[in-house]
Amino acid sequence: MANRTSSSPRRTHRFRPRLIRGTAAIIGVSAALILAACSGGSSGTSGTGSTASSGGVVTFAETPEGQPTWILPFYSGEFFTIQEQGWFESMMWPPLFNQANGQSPVVSYAHSLGNQPVYSDNGTVVTLTLKHWKWSDGKPITTRDIMFWLNLLKANKSQWADYTPGQFPDNVTSIKVVSPYEMVMHLDKSYGPAFFTGNELSQITPIPQHVWDKTSATGAVGNYDETPAGARAVMSFLQLQAKNLKTYATNPLWQTVYGPWKLAGYTLTGKVTFVPNKNYSGPAKPKISQFVEVPFTSFDAEYDALRAGDLTVGDIPANDIDTISEIKALGYNVAPWKVFGFNSLFINFNNPTVGPAFKQLYFRQALTYLDNQAGMDTAVGRGYSYPTTNGVPPEPKSQWVTPEMTENNGQGPYPYDPAKAKALLTSHGWSEVGGVMQCQDPSKCGTGITKGEQLKMTFVYSTGIAAATATYQTIKSEEDQVGIDVTLVGQSFDTIIGESSPCAPMGPKCNVQVFAYGGWSYDGPGMEPTGEPLFATGAGSNSGNYSDPTMDNLITETHTSGSLAVFDRYATYATKQLPFMWIPEPNPFQIQAVTSKLKNVTFSPMFTLLPEYWYFTR
Repeated sequence: MANRTSSSPRRTHRFRPRLIRGTAAIIGVSAALILAACSGGSSGTSGTGSTASSGGVVTFAETPEGQPTWILPFYSGEFFTIQEQGWFESMMWPPLFNQANGQSPVVSYAHSLGNQPVYSDNGTVVTLTLKHWKWSDGKPITTRDIMFWLNLLKANKSQWADYTPGQFPDNVTSIKVVSPYEMVMHLDKSYGPAFFTGNELSQITPIPQHVWDKTSATGAVGNYDETPAGARAVMSFLQLQAKNLKTYATNPLWQTVYGPWKLAGYTLTGKVTFVPNKNYSGPAKPKISQFVEVPFTSFDAEYDALRAGDLTVGDIPANDIDTISEIKALGYNVAPWKVFGFNSLFINFNNPTVGPAFKQLYFRQALTYLDNQAGMDTAVGRGYSYPTTNGVPPEPKSQWVTPEMTENNGQGPYPYDPAKAKALLTSHGWSEVGGVMQCQDPSKCGTGITKGEQLKMTFVYSTGIAAATATYQTIKSEEDQVGIDVTLVGQSFDTIIGESSPCAPMGPKCNVQVFAYGGWSYDGPGMEPTGEPLFATGAGSNSGNYSDPTMDNLITETHTSGSLAVFDRYATYATKQLPFMWIPEPNPFQIQAVTSKLKNVTFSPMFTLLPEYWYFTR
């Protein structure tokens, strides 16, 4: 484990859920890995001395049934996915503070529109300055574009998946625009610069006010965003346009970009074609002529295309790891795509049937004692996965990993022990009747649990991945053995999202009980895994409606302090309180295969695609 005595400033990161379509339980954590060894950056030569050439088409396999379906870089939980963000929107509208090609998941100010923020007045004031970059239509990008995005956010924050009450933008009390390239934010209290840059300012996405600030397709561009009513009208118009997938490649709105890529083609089946933005101001100018994201209906279909040589970049399904040598023989370099994240099942504390049981810590402890993560790693993860115990990624070993996380070979304070699970239940008033645990003593079972109530739960999970299905079947088997009756219901990703979205934040009674639609990764700049969007009361991504005043206070403390001891208090509490059901973090997200002719290919641990750095050799 890394040295935990440091008190120096640490880069932080904002949480973002990654509802990975069709790949539940297939995400991992670590540094990015560069395939096709070559010199760092875009120097134009590979490690073998071959010469880079301009042009060529890269075909990249989308996650099966995971094609991007939302283009507007403002999203509700339904579209808060890697497909929409890291693989689609950020190609055209990168965040204000962006990454560079490489293995470190931190901000690269050299590759960002925004310069490093300057904090003053004891962390209550932050000054933002912009480089003199341009939109693809040649217009300058200015603070007016930043204000446009901020105004839309303030007026529509309830629709923003990353919104947590009291945090960004609520914690910005006023903004002064000094010039087209400088603005000053006054904050409601002192914040640690690392937290505020990485977890708050990292949300800002520049968008073209001179093109998008309108309320109808035929209306003139104005300054509608400068009033709340106008900003809501603009958002309604943009959302309406974003729902029309047929016009993605032709709608003039989506042609004004500032990222390295422009959208040249989009089909309703999910095929996406990007071409270089010739007016891109950033340092990494694309060398390939096209980047094409190819949709598939199954991993088998995608793998068949890879073996047929129809893909430049594809992935090897977990079930086909044994065939890696065959793929290499076809001329591909193979390596894992490791990401900074974790995996879990969401439990709904507000469910009218099982919610009262979920609110009992002893019950969550019992569920965790039945969580045979080591067994799932052997049987399902094929040795690529590792235990998860809270919202802090356990790998790579870092200053964020607490001692509790490393207990019992990484299983934390509640290692697999069915006997302890059953003892916890029986000591709290439950006994097995007809093979199912039944509450016999409500005074011990807990508030809201009635006499005769049975421990029966329905797990809804995203279908299509054999490894994920096997994980849930293992969980069902373990829980059945102590009298917890689990019913597995496989559904499409979109169906699960539709059913679970009304449940949070802090929705009323909701019928979803336990649901699994993928994992969570930390994307974009920074990497401090504070838990505000996941565990804070009322947070937009708190899908299970978890609420605990102590957790709220501990999370708040991490925002203002640079002390590891403060972070440890939060992380330790989260480990012991079990707001989620934890399952092994499969490592990697995917086993990537890249044709040996393509160089400088990096798979970011933050899930962002960076094909502007890639090039073919001749």
